[in-house]
Amino acid sequence: MHRKQFFFVAACIAVLLWARNPAFSQDSASQPDKPGTLSGKSANSVGVQEPIDEDIKLIRKDLRSEKKQIVAANMNLTDVEAEKFWPVYDRYAADLAKINDQKAALINEYWQTFDTMNSEQAESYVRKRGAVEESIMQLRLKYIPIFGKVLSGRQTALFFQIDWRLGLMIDLQLAKMPLIDP
Repeated sequence: MHRKQFFFVAACIAVLLWARNPAFSQDSASQPDKPGTLSGKSANSVGVQEPIDEDIKLIRKDLRSEKKQIVAANMNLTDVEAEKFWPVYDRYAADLAKINDQKAALINEYWQTFDTMNSEQAESYVRKRGAVEESIMQLRLKYIPIFGKVLSGRQTALFFQIDWRLGLMIDLQLAKMPLIDP
């Protein structure tokens, strides 16, 4: 039970690290509510702050480091298992970072244009965002047998459960992004 509690606390820390970025967290006190919107805020009423590329890079680096620590704390690998696991993990994390670079660029573009997008641009954003999410899932599927060569099936499943949960927590922060005002 202690392991589960640690995972929860560590994951919350990772989410808080992610939330430090002003582009991905909104100050709800400064935003008036608009009835009938999902977030209670109109996209046009949101005070958009353009993300600073260097800040984003630093936050993402911190987040990757925190993620690795959370994985290490929850996998309970023996020294022999760890020696085989971490090189595979590092390759996976590097491949995932490339996809997340695309996701970050897409989100940055969205933040700069969400309130001025025309219909075609909005549809293009949704398609690109879907393609990025599909790429992440394809990467995970690709790595199942690769991790399976160095871990048991249960350990592989545990790793991907941890990875999914951390991804969901990050996506939860991204859900604070303003919606497009039709």
